[in-house]
Amino acid sequence: MTALPYDPQRLSHCAGEIIVNVRELAQRGWTPATSSNFSRRIDDRHVAITVSGRDKGRLTEHDIMVVDTDGAPVATTQKSSAETLLHTQLYRRFGEVGCVLHTHSQVQTVASRLYAGPGHVRLEGYELLKAFAGNDTHEAAIDLPVFGNTQHMPTLAAQVDALLDEQTLWGYLIDGHGLYAWGRDMAEARRHLEAFEFLLACELQLRTLR
Repeated sequence: MTALPYDPQRLSHCAGEIIVNVRELAQRGWTPATSSNFSRRIDDRHVAITVSGRDKGRLTEHDIMVVDTDGAPVATTQKSSAETLLHTQLYRRFGEVGCVLHTHSQVQTVASRLYAGPGHVRLEGYELLKAFAGNDTHEAAIDLPVFGNTQHMPTLAAQVDALLDEQTLWGYLIDGHGLYAWGRDMAEARRHLEAFEFLLACELQLRTLR
């Protein structure tokens, strides 16, 4: 029997972490109709990621597969999301990134449509801006990018890379689609995700009051 090129115990740990956290996100309605995808770094060359088309509220370890940092399946015939490249580009670029989360909440999707024109959502003056790693004040402004949707992932990945060359990002929206957020581990990635969700809800509410 050929040895696996990654630590199966580490995979099991990552899978368990994904399952527990994603189940909670699914309960909030952020992963409708088998949408969304989630990943966790196993090591420098391998990533645990959700299998395409699975109900994210009912994940088991069989629903988590391994890809390499180029997005190719490793020791499996299962298929990951077409958006796998958007995960692996972050792992390749940032050695400290340990988790990538992609959700489709109603707030995220509506905001992506409303702000697709300007290409970003300006988040400014909120206390919760301190939730983003490295930011320690509310006296700041963060532009959450909104990229155009496309089925050609290399194009989108190139656009993300180009913006990462210019500024620090903790996440981004895709028009009519959803939100990507990441961090050093599951806790940090989830904190960024939840902060964006709250701040986007605030911005949408403010639009109705102005």
